[in-house]
Amino acid sequence: MNILHTSFECYPIAKVGGLADVVGALPKYQNDLGINATVVMPFPDNKFTQEAELKKVHSGTIHLGEEIHQYSIQNIVSPDLGFMVSLLHIPRVLDRANIYGYNDEAERSIAFQLAVLDWVVTTQSIPDIIHCHDHHTALIPFLMSHAEPYEALRRVPSILTIHNAQYQGQLSYDRLEYLPPFDKTQIGLLDWDNCINPLASGIKCAWKVTTVSPNYMKELQKQANGLEALLRSENKKCTGVLNGIDTSTWDPETDPMVVKNYKMTNVVSGRKENKKWICDHFNLDIEKPLFAFIGRLVGEKGADLLPEISKEVLQKNEANVLILGSGIPEVEEQLQSLCKEFEGTYNTFIGYDEKLSHIIYAGADFLLMPSRVEPCGLNQMYALRYGLIPIVRRTGGLKDTVIDIGDGGFGICHDSALVWDVCYSIQRAVTLYNDQKKYKAIQKKIMKIDHSWDRSANQYKYIYESLIQRK
Repeated sequence: MNILHTSFECYPIAKVGGLADVVGALPKYQNDLGINATVVMPFPDNKFTQEAELKKVHSGTIHLGEEIHQYSIQNIVSPDLGFMVSLLHIPRVLDRANIYGYNDEAERSIAFQLAVLDWVVTTQSIPDIIHCHDHHTALIPFLMSHAEPYEALRRVPSILTIHNAQYQGQLSYDRLEYLPPFDKTQIGLLDWDNCINPLASGIKCAWKVTTVSPNYMKELQKQANGLEALLRSENKKCTGVLNGIDTSTWDPETDPMVVKNYKMTNVVSGRKENKKWICDHFNLDIEKPLFAFIGRLVGEKGADLLPEISKEVLQKNEANVLILGSGIPEVEEQLQSLCKEFEGTYNTFIGYDEKLSHIIYAGADFLLMPSRVEPCGLNQMYALRYGLIPIVRRTGGLKDTVIDIGDGGFGICHDSALVWDVCYSIQRAVTLYNDQKKYKAIQKKIMKIDHSWDRSANQYKYIYESLIQRK
C-alpha cells in the first residue's frame, strides 16, 4: 500500500506547529505497519536543506495562469527520517526562509498542489491514496476528480485531515485563472460563502475527512468558522483520529536535549536536575512549584489571559511562572513587563527554542494550556510522557486526553477560558504540589500512559484499506 502525504510542514524539516509534528511522525509509524508512506512538501530555504544530502529525481513545468514555472523534486537522502520525504522546489515561489506569512500565499499553495499532481501523473508513480493535510493542500481532491490534466487520478482515493479549521485559505474568484481546465459544471465544489474555499472544497471532494481528535470533530459541527453546516452534511465520511506523539523523539530516558535523562525509577531526581537548571537560568525559586506555558502567544491558545493569570498567581508568592512562546506583540509586551515586578519567581523567553521546550517538559511541575481552540494538542501528551502534570481547558483533544484528578484521573481541568477558572485550577495544583506523596505518585502514573502513534497508525491503516476496497 503506497500512501503519499502532502503537507506544507514536516518536522524536523520545517515547523510552525503541531501539523509538522504529525506529518513528521505518522508516516514513520505507518511504515512500521508495512505501509509505504512518503511525504511531499515545499522546499524550504533553511538550515535543514542547506545541510541535508538531497537527490534530484524529477523536473517539470506547471502553468500558473499565464506564468510558466519550472519545478523539481529532490529526495532527502540524509539524514534518515524513517520515511521518504520529497521536497518540491519552485524557484522564487516555494524556496523561502519561512513557511507562511507572504503576500502570495494563494499562488504558493496552488503552485505546490499543481506541481505535486503533475509529478505524480507524469512519472506515473500513482499512489494508492493521497493524504492531504490542511487547507494548503485541500484543493487536491477537487483537482484529482475534475481537472482535465489529472484524469488518471479519478479513481485514486483522497483523504483530507483537518488540523485546524480556523484557517481555510479563502481565495477570491480572480484566482480561478490559476487552476488548470476543469469541468465548470462542478465549480460549486470550490465555493463556500461566495469565494473559493480550499478547506470547504476538500471537505466536499475528499473520499474521507478526518480531524486530529474525536472531540474536535464533534465541536466542528457546532463551531467551525463558518463550515459547521457543511461538516454536518458530510458527517458520514467524517471521523476523528486522535494524534499520537513520536515516542522515540519524546523520551526522557534518551532525549539528548534535556539536562538530565531519567525514567520511571529515577523520575524525581531526574526532574529535579532539570528544574534546577531552569531555575538557575531564569532566576526562579526552586522551592516553589513551577508553572510553564509553551506555545504560540495567540488568542486560540488563551495566551491573552496569561498576563493577568500570572499577576494573580504571583501576588500570592506561592509559585513560579515561566512563559516560552511568541505571537501577538501586545501580549509579548505585557508578559515581558512583569519580569521586573516579579523578579525571582517569573520570567519569559519570547521566541521559540526547541531545546528549551524539552528541558521545560522535563523540569517544570505543571503545564498551562488554557486553550480556546485545541484540535488535538500535542503539548499535553509530551508533558505526560515526561511526568509533567497538565492543567487544561476541556476542549478538543485536551478533553480526549486529560482526565481530572477529581474524577480519578491525572490532570487538572477547567471548563472556561477565563482568568478565574485558570487561577482556581492553579490553586488546586499548588495544593497537590504541597502533598508531595500524591504529587509524585501522579508523576509516575502519567509516564505510563501510551500516547504513541501505534494506535492512530492502525486506525489510518483501517481507513486506507476501506477506501481502497471502494475503488
